[in-house]
Amino acid sequence: MNQTHPLRLHTLLGDHPTTLALKRGEVLSPHVAFDFADVKVPNTAFKRAVRDIEFDVSELAIVTFLMAKAHGKPLTLLPAVVVARFQHPYLVYNAERGPLVPGDLAGRRVGIRSYSVTTAMWIRGILADDYGVDLDKVKWITFEEAHVAEYRDPPTVERAPAGSDAMSMLLEGRLDAAVLAAPSTDPRIRTLIPDPAAAARAWHKRNQALQINHMVVVKESLSRSDPRAVREIYRLLLESKRAAPAAGEIDTTPFGIEANRRNLEVAIDYVHRQKLIPRAFSVDELFEDVADLLGG
Repeated sequence: MNQTHPLRLHTLLGDHPTTLALKRGEVLSPHVAFDFADVKVPNTAFKRAVRDIEFDVSELAIVTFLMAKAHGKPLTLLPAVVVARFQHPYLVYNAERGPLVPGDLAGRRVGIRSYSVTTAMWIRGILADDYGVDLDKVKWITFEEAHVAEYRDPPTVERAPAGSDAMSMLLEGRLDAAVLAAPSTDPRIRTLIPDPAAAARAWHKRNQALQINHMVVVKESLSRSDPRAVREIYRLLLESKRAAPAAGEIDTTPFGIEANRRNLEVAIDYVHRQKLIPRAFSVDELFEDVADLLGG
C-alpha cells in the first residue's frame, strides 16, 4: 500500500445500515479507497463478481461464494456479514386457492428466483429438517440461472416461461407457493410456515445460528499481493458497522471468524446436503488466507 496514493478498489457493496458510513465517506483510510460500482441491487451483479472476477471487493451471497470456491474461483472470504435474516416469512402461497402447509408441498410447484439463491437454500433446509419435506418430490420453478456458470440444476427444477414472474404465476394458480424477495402486502398472499416469527425464534434457539445471506469477498490476488490492504478493508467495514445504529436483540451482521463459525457450519451443511457443492468445507478452510492477517 502506498502511503501517499491510496490503492483504489473497484467495489460492489449495497446500501445497508452497516455499510452506509463507508459508502458516504464517513469512514476513511489513507491506504485504500473504494470506487463503488453503480449497482443499486448488488445481487444483480453477483454473476460479474464470480464469472468475471470484476470487483476487488464485493458483497456476495454465501451460497454463491461456496459454489464459486468449489469451482476454483479466485475469491477470498472475509468474516464480515452484511446481510442476514430469518427466511421463514418469505415462503408464501395464495390463500384464495385454499389452505396450504409445508407438509402439502410434495408434488407441488414452488417458484424460486434460481435454485442456488441463498434464501431458497435456507427455506429448503428448513422444510427438510423442521417439517420433513422430501425436497426431491417438490417441483422447483426457476426464473434465472445460477450465478456460477458451471452449476447445473437438478432434475426437479423447471424453468418458468420467459417474461413470467413468481407473483403473477402464484396469483394465476400456475404456482402453488413461491419464495419472494420481500413480504407481500397483497391480502391474498399468506406465509406457508405458520407463525413464521415463532418458527424463526425456535430455529435460532435450536441451531444457535443465523441464516446468513451476504458476506464480503476480495480478489484472491489482492489477498496474496497486498495483505495489508485486505486488513484495512476489513477494518473499515468493521468501523462502518460500529457507526450504524445499535443492533437489536440479535446481531445479524457479526464480524470475526469465531463469531461466524456456527453460522457458517450450518450454512455449509445445508448447501452440501442440497448438493450445491460436492463436499462440505470446514470453516477454517474458508479463511486460511486471512485468519492470521485478521487475528482469527
